[in-house]
Amino acid sequence: MHKVLILNGPNLNLLGTRQPEVYGRTTLKMVEETCVKHGASIELEVSHQQSNHEGVLIDAIHAAKGTQDGIVLNAGAYTHTSIALMDAISSVELPVVEVHLSNIHAREPFRHKSYVASVAVGQICGFGLLGYVMALDALSAHLKNEGAA
Repeated sequence: MHKVLILNGPNLNLLGTRQPEVYGRTTLKMVEETCVKHGASIELEVSHQQSNHEGVLIDAIHAAKGTQDGIVLNAGAYTHTSIALMDAISSVELPVVEVHLSNIHAREPFRHKSYVASVAVGQICGFGLLGYVMALDALSAHLKNEGAA
């Protein structure tokens, strides 16, 4: 069974109440419960962490090396600003799927650039909670195909 970390960045602790017209009414707890349940159904052991602090997210990515097989990352606003997160992902050499609840490409122009995308195996955005499920499916397929070579 592969181990996957769901890592959520700044302001995602406010899901369900923060700008529901953009992010919906889904809470972070609902995201976590859905991911753990879906992960088990596709033979992934899912853990989760959230932080509003860039350094804590970087530490979590570093700690994943050797303990996790992949990461699903919603870096929130750090997606568009953090070269440090990009470097951390590159450094640990783990597959990362970037996920966003909203469609970042249909929003303000500054949200169109993702530093994470350049080091992720893929990006899923605009599907709300379903995006996390899709990210787990994609990461699971990637991990299975990686072992098939």
